[in-house]
Amino acid sequence: MQIKDNLFIVTGAASGLGAATAQMIVDEGGKVLMVDLNSEAGEEYARKLGAQAKFISADVSSEDSAMEVFKLAKEWGTLRGLVNCAGIAPAVKVLGKDGPHPLSTFSKTIQVNLIGSFNMCRLAAELIANHSPNADNERGVLINTASVAAYEGQIGQAAYAASKGGVVAMVIPMARELAKQGIRVLGIAPGIMETPMLMSFPQHVQDALGQTVPFPQRMGKPQEYADLVRYMFSNHYLNGEVIRLDGAIRLTAR
Repeated sequence: MQIKDNLFIVTGAASGLGAATAQMIVDEGGKVLMVDLNSEAGEEYARKLGAQAKFISADVSSEDSAMEVFKLAKEWGTLRGLVNCAGIAPAVKVLGKDGPHPLSTFSKTIQVNLIGSFNMCRLAAELIANHSPNADNERGVLINTASVAAYEGQIGQAAYAASKGGVVAMVIPMARELAKQGIRVLGIAPGIMETPMLMSFPQHVQDALGQTVPFPQRMGKPQEYADLVRYMFSNHYLNGEVIRLDGAIRLTAR
C-alpha cells in the first residue's frame, strides 16, 4: 500500500512507537490522523508534523469515541491504513502482598489493549472497504501492536500477556475474513523498546535491560518499529502474520 497521498490512522500517537510511526507517514508523503488520550502532547506533536497531521483525543475502547475518529477521517481523505499502538501495561501479580489481582485492572487491560484494538480495526475495515482498490486489488492495511509478552509473559504480566495474546490470535482470522475486501491484517510484537515508560527509568536500569537482548544489546528504537510498519505497508504479499521485533530476546520469568 502506497503511503504517499493516502491517509492513515495511528493510535497512541502522542509518544513512543505511535509518534515515530506518525512521523514516518508524514515523511513518506502521507497524511496521518493521530489518536491519543493525551491531548496536550498529541496536539503539540501534530503541530510539529505540520499540515499533513491532525490530532483527535479519543478512547479507543469506547465505541462512540472511536466513531468520532472515523468521522473525521472520512472528511479528511482516503483512509488506507490503521496502526494500533495505544495500550497500557500494568504490572500486578495474580496473588500479591495486598491480596488477589484486582479484577478491575485485568478488565481494563483487556478493554484497552484487546477490545480497543478490535474496535478500531472493525471501524477502519468498514471505511476502507468502501474505497476503490489499487492496481494490486488492495484497499488497505491494518496493523496491531502485540508484545513478546504474548508468548513469554513474565511474573506480574498476566493481564498484559492475556491482552496481547488476544491481539496475536485475532490477526489470522481477521486477515482471512477481510481478504475478500482486499484488506491485509498484520501484527508486530515488540520486545524491550525505548518507550516513554522505560526511558523514565534510571540509566543503569536502561542499560541492564538492553544487556538482556542477544543482539543488538540495547533497547529497540521507535524508529525501528516505524521502519517495520513502512515495510509492512509496501510488501503486498505479507498478510496474516505477527512479526517479533525484539533482537532475539526470549523473556525469562522475571
